[in-house]
Formats: sequence, structure tokens, C-alpha cells
Amino acid sequence: MPRLILAFIAALSAVPLAVPLAVPLAAALATAAAAAEIGDDGLHVEPWFRDTFKDLREDLAEANAEGRRFVVMFEQRGCIYCAKMHEEVYSDPAIRKMIEDHFFVIRLNLHGDTEVTDFDGEVLSEKQMARKWGILFTPTVMFLPETVEEGLSAPQAAVAVMPGAFGKSTTMDLMTWVLEKRYLLDGEEDFQRYHARRIEERGAGQTE
Repeated sequence: MPRLILAFIAALSAVPLAVPLAVPLAAALATAAAAAEIGDDGLHVEPWFRDTFKDLREDLAEANAEGRRFVVMFEQRGCIYCAKMHEEVYSDPAIRKMIEDHFFVIRLNLHGDTEVTDFDGEVLSEKQMARKWGILFTPTVMFLPETVEEGLSAPQAAVAVMPGAFGKSTTMDLMTWVLEKRYLLDGEEDFQRYHARRIEERGAGQTE
């Protein structure tokens, strides 16, 4: 390598990064740090995912013992909408805290082979269970009641299902709606009306 080039490289390495270079570098590092972690299976990793034997009856009992609401989440490798939820929604401090404090979440792989035991006792692989339950999109999030009637499957028992990616306010409102058990209240305010009321009360023009 010519001496002139070597001298230039040596001089450049001895000079601190100029501000125009340092700022983009810091931004890039911050972006990388904010990116959601991906596991070896290609699925997102969250500290609040529970590692269980995937027997929904046992998981529900454990959730109840901890005073949390049981949630089943379906995702798949390469799902851009799953990435949106993890990177833009679940990363929000308030939403993350609500999940950590109040929910017991297991994640299932739409194309996975791990055995899952449904509330009705049927044992199937994740991908077979997805077909049984009619799961067509990811992410799909099912919120379960504290008590499931004998013979019901998970989607039959679910008090709310969130298919697809939604914004922060919709996600927060749905989790609040479940925690407050508003699905049990008499009256005409279903979740959509509740969400619309909450948007109006916030007065921020949030519509997602």
C-alpha cells in the first residue's frame, strides 16, 4: 500500500470523529438498540413471554394464581406486522409495563411443531392448532377469561381477539377493556364504542 495512503489512514484514525459524522453514528446505534430482538427461530423475543409446556389449562391456572390475565399470541417468521407491534407498540414504556404487570403471555408459532393442549383437552402441534382455531393472520392475540367452560376451545372462550397490527392507543384501550372486564357489562358500549369514547376523552385526534 502506498505510503501516502498509509499516512492518511493513520492520521484519520488519530482524529476524533467530527460532529457531522458522530451524529449519524449515534442515531444508527440508537436505532439498532431500539430494534426488537429476534430469536434463532426467527420470531421476536420479549422478556414477558412465558416459557411453558403449552397446556392452556395449566397456563390459565398459573395466570390466575399470579393475578394476571392469560393471553395467547400467534406470530410467524418474517411477519412485518409482528415486527411493527414489537418495535413500535410493545416497546412503548406504558404498554410494556401494563403487559409485565397484568398479563401472562404465551407465544405460539403459526408454522411450529411444538405440542399445544387446548382447553378441551385436544393435543395438536402449533400449526395444527392454528388451523383448528382458524388463525389466518399474524399477529393474532387472544385474551382469555379467568374461567373457561368445559369443552370449549381457546377461541370459543376468548373474551377478545386482536387480529393484525394496531396502534398504541387501540392496543392500550383493548388491554384496559379486558382488565376492567368491560365485556361483562350490560349496555351498548362494545369495544369499538369504548375505544371511540376514549379517543374523544383523550382529545388528541388519535384514530388508530
